[in-house]
Amino acid sequence: MDRRSFLAACGIGAGGLLLPSFAGRAIAASQLVETIDVAVKKRLADAALSAAAAAGSTYCDVRVGRYMRQFVITREANVQNIVNTESTGTGVRVIADGAWGFAATNTMTAEAVADAARLAVAIAKANAKHQTQPVQLAPTRGVGEVTWKTPIRRNAMEVPIQEKVELLLGVNAAATNAGANFVNSQLFLVNEQKYFASSDGSYIDQDVHRIWAPFTVTAIDQTTGKFRTRDGLSAPMGLGYEYLDGNPADQITASNGVVSYGMSYDMTKDAIAAAQQAREKLTATSVRPGSYDLVLDPNHLGLTIHESVGHPLELDRVLGYEANYAGTSFATLDKRESRFQYGSDIVNIVADKTQVGSLGAVGYDDEGIQCKSWDLIKDGKLVDYQATRDQVHILGKNASDGCSYADSWSTVQFQRMANVSLKPGTTPMKVDDMISNVENGIYILGRGSFSIDQQRYNAQFGGTLFYEIKNGAITKPLEDVAYQMRTPEFWNACSAICDESDYRMFGSFFDGKGQPSQVSAVSHGSSTTRFDGINVINTARSLG
Repeated sequence: MDRRSFLAACGIGAGGLLLPSFAGRAIAASQLVETIDVAVKKRLADAALSAAAAAGSTYCDVRVGRYMRQFVITREANVQNIVNTESTGTGVRVIADGAWGFAATNTMTAEAVADAARLAVAIAKANAKHQTQPVQLAPTRGVGEVTWKTPIRRNAMEVPIQEKVELLLGVNAAATNAGANFVNSQLFLVNEQKYFASSDGSYIDQDVHRIWAPFTVTAIDQTTGKFRTRDGLSAPMGLGYEYLDGNPADQITASNGVVSYGMSYDMTKDAIAAAQQAREKLTATSVRPGSYDLVLDPNHLGLTIHESVGHPLELDRVLGYEANYAGTSFATLDKRESRFQYGSDIVNIVADKTQVGSLGAVGYDDEGIQCKSWDLIKDGKLVDYQATRDQVHILGKNASDGCSYADSWSTVQFQRMANVSLKPGTTPMKVDDMISNVENGIYILGRGSFSIDQQRYNAQFGGTLFYEIKNGAITKPLEDVAYQMRTPEFWNACSAICDESDYRMFGSFFDGKGQPSQVSAVSHGSSTTRFDGINVINTARSLG
């Protein structure tokens, strides 16, 4: 998430935390581990299903949700804020007279959810008067009563606040001792307890966990006043508190000593390196604009995948249904029919909501569809999109992709991005092997600012750390780097991908979409990847 979106979502910067609209009411930390009895949730769901059918619905689904969030915000030796929130309620979605209707309530009684179901039916019937064709749902069989839980070893919500604060303040102190002038660190935890029931016969109880521990260090040249920052190089994950144990076996160290992290994260070690590298950036060489071969680390490439592949292959953007929030897509249906050459032959990109540790991993989506993996780009060619149950007939498919998600019981579910990832290379190759074959290039780690047009075609990406590559070796740090791209030309310039041993995930913890906006969380995996002949600009150069 870029700084503007981060500030908008979290309100950091004014000495406190302004909660996102989806956060709910503040509660005590001890309440973050409470649950609703499954028998109570089933009773509420059955009341809604019965009331909707009696009112004239031909389909109904019910989501009984309890959404818990904890935010711990620190700066240097100070705790700026600790917030625990909870939001509980029931959303009811129906089809009546061929149209959708939706209503929700936070009153957890059978009578209240039945009233919400009847209201949803009334809304659907009103909508039907203005609908040109009826909703067409892909067939699905109910799965009965099933459960799914994020495979965690330690529930982060159960970890004492004192332990979390000590971790963050220790990170801040370590960074300060290593040369940082300022350091901000945060811990964001999410637990979504979601119960789904439908008139198809599904009763699905899910317990979803996510964690994110971002930080930013700042180093200042006291003589000139110049400053540089370095963000953490971790990714948010669909894991428990075990993610922060910093297992060395799950770390990748490049030839320049930069460590990237996979399924566990040593936050203190990264903060110490960040302080040193922020200071290093103060004297780094400003890049000379021109054409370079780029070696992109997964914690950088993930954002490029997100913006140039993940979003443009959402079917609602392709069809023009989603246009107000960051645009539509250049990847129109005719390109799928013609097997458009989206990338080079080694580019294979999959959508996968089953990846262990990923932000988007769930057992079933918010339409009760069991999650799966499928190809989006195969051997460089566009072969499919991401679609929901009422969209797949447009593609000639008879089964949903399982891409439906709502960020709250009070918001209607709609098509959201799955985890979208670049498959590793099949030829054995490490990062050092890749770099050794580059004559004139730049190695880029971490995310930075970016921009992309309304059809996801033209874009520009910055980063966190940049290193010059000359004649097969990293020579020095660079600054002021951004590369420009046209999506298909960029992916067709992909010339090498490291093997599976280098595979790691990047994540977007607050990915916005829709009007009114909703946020979701999604991961993007890849190995370090090379792109040849990419135009690099100098972001600090005066244009006159």
